[in-house]
Amino acid sequence: MAPRENDNKPPEGEHGETPVPVPAAAEREWERLWKQGDDSGGGSEDEDRGAGDGEVVAETSETAAEARAESPEASGSTPTETRETPSRTAAESPEPTPTVDDAAPASTPVDGKADEPASAHSHDHDHDHTDGSVAPHSHATPDDDPTAAPNRSHPHSHTDDDRIAAVRRVAAASRRWRAVQLAGCAALLAVAMTAGAIAIGAAKDSGATGVAASSAVSPELLASGSLDASIASLQAHLRTQPKDFDGWATLGLAYVEQARTKGDPSRYPQAQAALQRSLKVSPGNENAVEGQAALAAARHQFKEALTYADQVLKENPYSERALCSRIDALVELGRYDEASKAADLADARKPGVPVFTRYAYVHELRGDVTTARSVLERALASATSPGDISYVAGTLGQLAWNQGDYKSALDYYGRALAADENYLPALEGRARTQAALGDRAEAIKGMELVVSRYPLPQPLVELGELYESRGAEGDKAKADDQYALVDAWIALARANGVNADLDTALAAADHGDVKSALKAARAEWARRHTVHTADALAWALHVNGLDKEALPYARQATATGYHNASFIYHLGMIELATGHQADGRAHLTKALKLNPGFSPLGASKARKALEATK
Repeated sequence: MAPRENDNKPPEGEHGETPVPVPAAAEREWERLWKQGDDSGGGSEDEDRGAGDGEVVAETSETAAEARAESPEASGSTPTETRETPSRTAAESPEPTPTVDDAAPASTPVDGKADEPASAHSHDHDHDHTDGSVAPHSHATPDDDPTAAPNRSHPHSHTDDDRIAAVRRVAAASRRWRAVQLAGCAALLAVAMTAGAIAIGAAKDSGATGVAASSAVSPELLASGSLDASIASLQAHLRTQPKDFDGWATLGLAYVEQARTKGDPSRYPQAQAALQRSLKVSPGNENAVEGQAALAAARHQFKEALTYADQVLKENPYSERALCSRIDALVELGRYDEASKAADLADARKPGVPVFTRYAYVHELRGDVTTARSVLERALASATSPGDISYVAGTLGQLAWNQGDYKSALDYYGRALAADENYLPALEGRARTQAALGDRAEAIKGMELVVSRYPLPQPLVELGELYESRGAEGDKAKADDQYALVDAWIALARANGVNADLDTALAAADHGDVKSALKAARAEWARRHTVHTADALAWALHVNGLDKEALPYARQATATGYHNASFIYHLGMIELATGHQADGRAHLTKALKLNPGFSPLGASKARKALEATK
């Protein structure tokens, strides 16, 4: 609810390990990515042999200069965000022929969750809400044809386990050779993720209900059946009806949703190309502009998302997706008063689960947990689809966890998983709650399951901290693996147009290069002033020894009354460091009272700090 410096040669292996070399093919792929600015992050059979019959392989959607700007530099500093400027996309190409040789990626078939906000509030540090019947969070395929799925020589030969195993092997090498290897690590992460994702998609989705092949495919149809089957059906439809601008818009929205549910940014360039194609056929059409708002929000480009939402609402004041996107953008820009008014307006115009969940989050940010809970409970009572039930129940679970009500949190997560056993935020939340209750073994088991399917920064950090808190033989190396994967995901996200500065700041402050953390946090604060960016900047300043500068930001992060134990813990530690001992002790005590298991490592440090200042 609403939601890391070495020299240039590999040293001797750590923990008695032999350094893991990066395969020659991977090095070649990294060179191609670097030199050509290819946002694919991975090659394909079709790329090597050229376009097949009936296929059009468009030029890559990013320039080499942009790729270099978005790739981590050898110094380990955090690159700044650059705007994506496609040289030519399939949307601009003369009549590209949609291809459906490969099914859309699907590690596990994911039902379209209508109007579910991105991130589903599973990450306390950021909340990327996006509206629409498909909602966002990918790496372009080698061909920028927006209807073409990544080509692989053996589309059924990989599983999620294969994917994560491949990523972990690269991450192990990355720990020892990170300055040189990070771009290659990102490329291999992309290959591993997309290869695993499409492994069983065609077989499982062949009999599923997809989007009807009509001349005006409605985005709402994506809410039924498998999202991956719907994408495959859309691809087939657009191959015969390339002028269907609603179909292109729906495909773009579906790619954004697919990127979010898979935790793989590789779909964003394809989503952009599909939406551009829709707008080329029908300039300014509502579905495509709504899709642009969703894509911008997924890439953390919230000013752009707000502009697109306002553009739609000017023509259609009752567009549910645009109303929701507007709330999301205002929240993520830290404009909370305006977000509250936008939530009230949306509730008056289009009451329903998508609006209710956003309305509740605006109240939670202001510390009004009672209203937030009441609204969400009503939303859950009115929810009928498995997607809505799992989302609202999972959001209630996160709200309960934030208040330290672990029993209620487990109950809500159980309800969410009863509706959708693969719902990521509920699986993650359940593991987090088990850790808070002291059941570390089950928590690790659950979080390992989460990251094996979706290696996203928050669960990766949490799993790493669970390993560190357990402290068994080899756990430090296991934890380092998770933190290296965060670096790889961030590099991949940047390569696909996602602003990952907040993820960088949060992960690197505790588990990486603190200077990079501060650089990223300052960059994010320059873009938006939210409680989450204030907290990230305060903590990055603290770990860099700049506590006097950190204190005002830490206070700003907690000023709205948002019940977040991590924010309060950070404030307490910074107050202790600046000599405000009474205030510091009071805030550390408050954090532990509110949510005593808010972090496997942070809660322990808070208790030690209190003990040391008696």
